[in-house]
Amino acid sequence: MATNGHSDAKHSVSNRDTNGATENMTEQDIEGKTREEMENFWKEHSANATEEEMMLDSNAEQLGKEEIPEILSLLPNAARLDVLELGAGIGRFTGHLAAQAKSVTAVDFMEAFIEKNRQINGHHSNAIFRQADVTKLQLLPGSYDLVFSNWLLMYLEEHEVQELFCKVLKWLRPGGYFFFRESCFHPSGDAKRQYNPTRYRDPGAYNAILQSASVPADDDPHTTYAFEMIMSKSVQTYIKLKNNGNQICWLVHKERRREMDNHGFNTNQEFLDKSVYSLENIRSYEWIFGEGFISSGGITTAMEFTTMLNLRPGEHVLDVGSGIGGSAFHMAQEFDVNVTGIDLSANMVSVALEKAYKVDDKRVQFEMGDVTKRQFPLQSFDAIYSRETLLHIKDKVALLSSFFKWLKPGGRLVITDYCCRHDNGSNGWSNQFKKFVQKYGYHLLSVDQYAKILKQVGFGQVQVDDRTSQFLQILNKELQQLENAQREATEEFSAKDYRLLENTWKNKLLQFASGEHKYGVMYAKKD
Repeated sequence: MATNGHSDAKHSVSNRDTNGATENMTEQDIEGKTREEMENFWKEHSANATEEEMMLDSNAEQLGKEEIPEILSLLPNAARLDVLELGAGIGRFTGHLAAQAKSVTAVDFMEAFIEKNRQINGHHSNAIFRQADVTKLQLLPGSYDLVFSNWLLMYLEEHEVQELFCKVLKWLRPGGYFFFRESCFHPSGDAKRQYNPTRYRDPGAYNAILQSASVPADDDPHTTYAFEMIMSKSVQTYIKLKNNGNQICWLVHKERRREMDNHGFNTNQEFLDKSVYSLENIRSYEWIFGEGFISSGGITTAMEFTTMLNLRPGEHVLDVGSGIGGSAFHMAQEFDVNVTGIDLSANMVSVALEKAYKVDDKRVQFEMGDVTKRQFPLQSFDAIYSRETLLHIKDKVALLSSFFKWLKPGGRLVITDYCCRHDNGSNGWSNQFKKFVQKYGYHLLSVDQYAKILKQVGFGQVQVDDRTSQFLQILNKELQQLENAQREATEEFSAKDYRLLENTWKNKLLQFASGEHKYGVMYAKKD
């Protein structure tokens, strides 16, 4: 089904039949009715095949002028790529893609839209136009490097989205990219509609389907292909012109996964969201650290470490591993700066977005993404701030090199991170510490190794500090507060959860008190 490439509509299947006629219908009957409703809806809104009809918005021209360049800037370089465009509509993006790509196959449900697209972009010899229902679309495996979709999935049932994601994995070549953009939560367009069968999902629904999608590899029974997150964020044009953050886009790529990778999960993101940063763990950590924080010391250490950045009003800060937003909101409110927070955990970003909705501070934006794969424009930020995040990242040289490139001249960097005592890596670790590091998937450096790498990638004025004694004091204080509030914690969570928290803190204290586990604070400046 899928009218593809169009803006908004309204109700779920359960709300469409007010007479309850679906109660005795089979699943095939319901799907047939859904197809008929969708076709009728888009026949109504495709009579003239205009941009206003396709976007369901009277301000489509102005939106397009700013939105199209923004969306294109988020895509990988399409040069020499074979591109599949699902939901091509009248070709708002087809021509731009065809101007760069090796080939573009533009697909849309509505004949009127695909014919208008052909009229506008048919002069591109590398463009193919196809009218098709994406739920029935069959293509050769491994045919494309980039699958692009703009306003499509919200016109599909959830099981159809799941099936399409698996088909996209098959259609993509290894390492290929999948970009999609959807209206979430509520409509954005102002067009009047008699009825509207769109599913305005929570972004978390798409994240969950992405994490679960996988297809077997043909050459190894122990290997699958899955999506690895690069980024997910709000479309800034809609925030700027409509004060609307519900337009969300995703960029993922196809990666090969073996059973032993990511602790048995499909992706590293899934490992984080279903173990270390499950919603239950986030809630309990915030209960200890304070509103908005999942880092030790809460607002107290956030105030100390953000002050080190010497922020000035109007500057732009990248908060790497922004968690549930405490430091980002603090920086915006205390220093009047703009903050972009990025975190790989879908759970973290989901909680942060809930808080952002309540705070309504447009200086703070959050995106979900893998900072090791994200490409920000050069010299985008005045400062970069990161709390206990790089411990999850193996190639710190590459990431710190990116930090250096993303900072403007004079830009400042502050990192706090778990570290280790020895410069020679795990060779000097006890078996107990090795098991601890392996359990949480950490990649640790010594404080001195951090200093060497920061200088190696180009930073000046490098200052590193072993703050283990300060961190031990914080841990002891937090444990004491937890034990003093045992009854409240048990009531808030459960006796089992309380014991788990208590044991986690005692284990941290044991590791740091042993001298093997260190806590480092690093400062550097781009001269």
